Amino acid sequence: MGDWFQHTIVATGRLSLFCFFVMLIVAFIATRINVRLIRAKVGWFRDVNVGEMHIHHVVFGVVLMLVGGVTQIVVAPAAQAGHAMAAGVFGVGSALVLDEFALILHLHDVYWEEEGRTSVDAVFIAVAVTGLLLIGLRPLTWDYGPLLVNPAVLIVGNLVLAVITLLKGKIWTGMAGLFVPPVLLVGAIRLARPGSPWARWVFARRSPRKMARALRREEKWRRPAIRAKIAFQEFLSGRHDLPSTRRARRRT
Repeated sequence: MGDWFQHTIVATGRLSLFCFFVMLIVAFIATRINVRLIRAKVGWFRDVNVGEMHIHHVVFGVVLMLVGGVTQIVVAPAAQAGHAMAAGVFGVGSALVLDEFALILHLHDVYWEEEGRTSVDAVFIAVAVTGLLLIGLRPLTWDYGPLLVNPAVLIVGNLVLAVITLLKGKIWTGMAGLFVPPVLLVGAIRLARPGSPWARWVFARRSPRKMARALRREEKWRRPAIRAKIAFQEFLSGRHDLPSTRRARRRT
């Protein structure tokens, strides 16, 4: 195990990335355990308040990201241990910030509401992307063999396919395709999700048949997958079961 770590992580210059990856996961799990204990009012676990002001943990996350980032800049390039520690601090800060990504996005505390699942999605994406980087994959690079095509043209083409895939509402396909570009071709060709910008712009009015087919596909294949994903997310992070205040404001 030690030899594997030395050759795969340390010797390849991925120690800082490894520390970031580990601390991102550990800090996210610890944060979710803490907030679930706070929500259940267990023992001494309580929110951090200064007077009547509640201090969200995203504030501590921003501070830790600043400390970790500045440390990475000022530490000498040869100080591998210093960079690893700074990356770990940055990972903890990133977990705290991403865990309240929905608050930043909506500018409203939706932590336990339906919109709060966006924070868990953001953490999952960060973990997945970091994991792919850790195993050696790099975005928009792929060995196509002896193709007589300028690499810059391939990169631009992959970016275009990535944008199309994301506009079609296929977030995970788009993220994976950045590291495995052939996946982008599949995502760009296949039918868009019915609620995506592409569906609204391209075939919502012009092609009702395509929209109907997209709705059927969403109900048959996508909904069960989403329910399974939500069940797994809420097993890890707690139930997001409070009514949506955004929908309540729309009704009024």
